[in-house]
Amino acid sequence: MENEPFVIERTYNAPAAKVWEALTDRDQMAQWYFNLEAFKPEVGFVFEFGGGTEEKNYLHRCEITEVIPGKKLTHSWEYVGYPGKSFVTWELFDEGDKTTVKLTHAGLETFDADNKDFAKSNFAMGWTDIVGRSLKAYVEEK
Repeated sequence: MENEPFVIERTYNAPAAKVWEALTDRDQMAQWYFNLEAFKPEVGFVFEFGGGTEEKNYLHRCEITEVIPGKKLTHSWEYVGYPGKSFVTWELFDEGDKTTVKLTHAGLETFDADNKDFAKSNFAMGWTDIVGRSLKAYVEEK
């Protein structure tokens, strides 16, 4: 079970095109996700951002590995200077005036198990807040 990816699905009262824009437009991402210096939903594009705990900030480095416009976005997720590489996949399912978003974060077991900051439970808590609250509120209120 420990090597299973973290998966979360939520349905939003917003059309898929609006959710896709929120996932791929840098200015919109800053409203609900992370404030990135640059972002392009193009295979090979690399983006970075800081984040972590009060005690330790980590530089995240991600590279877009797959894009199906309006439907799917996958990127790697690494911490600069630390072993491990994982992959985050956002999938959108158009349900007319609603959209189901499925986020899968695979490869969490590649991170240092002795570093509590990289515990699967922390990713579960973070993604549940981001997908279950932040993104939902953003696309449903905007």
